[in-house]
Amino acid sequence: MKKSNAISFSIAGNVAKLDFDSAAPPEQALRRKLNSHASLLKEFSITFTEAIKMIRLGIRLWHYVREEASYGRKAPINPFTRESCKPSATQGVPLEVVAYREVSEGSSGIFKYFLIFISREGGNKKYASVLAPGQHDGIGKSSDHGISSWGWNLTGQHSTYHALFPRAWTIYDGEPDPELKISCRQISPFIPHNYRESSLPTAVFVYTVR
Repeated sequence: MKKSNAISFSIAGNVAKLDFDSAAPPEQALRRKLNSHASLLKEFSITFTEAIKMIRLGIRLWHYVREEASYGRKAPINPFTRESCKPSATQGVPLEVVAYREVSEGSSGIFKYFLIFISREGGNKKYASVLAPGQHDGIGKSSDHGISSWGWNLTGQHSTYHALFPRAWTIYDGEPDPELKISCRQISPFIPHNYRESSLPTAVFVYTVR
C-alpha cells in the first residue's frame, strides 16, 4: 500500500524575538543563503583494475537494462547512459525520513515532490508571496490568472536555510516583506530503533512571524 504525504501546518504569531526562542536554529546547524548557487556534484571514475574486477557485474547490469527496455520500462540503475540533469547539492533535510520517496524542502526554499494549490474566490487578487527565489516558467502568459498574481519578489540574499537532522529552519529576514521576520521550522518523526513511527508519512511546519 502506497503511503500518502500528509503535512501539518501551524502558525504562531506575536513573538517578541526570533533570536532567543525555539524558532532560532542552533549554532551547529548547516547554513546556506537561499540565493546561493548549488555546486554540481563531481562524477567519480574507476581504475582499470577495478573495472576488471567489476566486469561480471557490468555484464549483469547490461542484460538487466536491455531486459527492462524490452518491456518498455526504464531501469532505475543504468550506468551506461549519462543523464541530462546533473546532480547538485540542493536537497534539504528529508521530511519522510524512512519512506521510499521523501518529501523535502530544498536549501533554496523550494519543496521537492510536493505541490500546494491555492484557490480563492473573487478574482486573481494577489494574496500569496512565494518564499523562494526565482520565477515560474508560466509567468506572463495571457492565459494565466493564477501564479502570475503571486508575489515573486524574494531574492534570497537576506534569507537563510539551516539544517540539523532531523530538523530544519528557514529564516526570512525582512523579505519578501521588509517589516516582517519569518521563521519556518520543520521536523519529521525520527526515533532511534523505532522503524514504525519513524516511517510515518508526516511532517510538521511551524511558522513564527515577528
